[in-house]
Amino acid sequence: MVELELEDGLAVVTIDRPHARNAIDPHTMGELEKALEAAEGARALAVTGSGEKAFVSGGDLKELARLRTEGEASDMALRMRALCDRIAAFPGPVVAALNGHALGGGAEVAVAADIRVAADDIRIGFNQTKLAIVPAWGGAERLARLVGPGRALLLAGTGRVLEAAEAERLGLVDLVLPRTQFADRWREVAHSLATPQAREIKNLTTRTRPAREAAEAFARLWVSEEHWEAAEKVMSRGK
Repeated sequence: MVELELEDGLAVVTIDRPHARNAIDPHTMGELEKALEAAEGARALAVTGSGEKAFVSGGDLKELARLRTEGEASDMALRMRALCDRIAAFPGPVVAALNGHALGGGAEVAVAADIRVAADDIRIGFNQTKLAIVPAWGGAERLARLVGPGRALLLAGTGRVLEAAEAERLGLVDLVLPRTQFADRWREVAHSLATPQAREIKNLTTRTRPAREAAEAFARLWVSEEHWEAAEKVMSRGK
């Protein structure tokens, strides 16, 4: 099951399959697609898993074992790759809230987000090599952009699984929070990014734009009521 919450401009998508450690099967892909469609229009998006054991534990092997031909395997990979691409292309900031381990395909879902916020006891790794396969949901390319091609090859090639602190040091995770504070604080982070200005900053940081386009984005925000309300508060403090 995939749940969707809409709260103050933030869309929270939760993969809720605790019996399968939030692994993804074809039915879950369909529900995820519907949830992402319903999230359109939100200012920011958060993706997380239920419970504390797993964010997403990858593909559901018991269900995906039915795929026996190259064509079936390719179709599944392309379908999930398209969903990860859709997460990455969401217009506003996207936060992956790593409530539990993100392994294999789960790590691929995590790196589709702009920001990864993790509980301090989680582990993350591209360990597809343990199944004699490779990342196929766009994770290898995204991992390389985060940590560099050589380090991405080392991590995905060996299937090494990282503790949260090391993942943060390497740039694979952006923020590590104590488990006791995680449930509240990742939502605070996500809500703080559900703003028009954060959306514009995402555009500035994820693609090269002409100087005029960046200036126009700044100008749109400059004349907004939100900007002048904030400016008035800052100026009044200086009096």
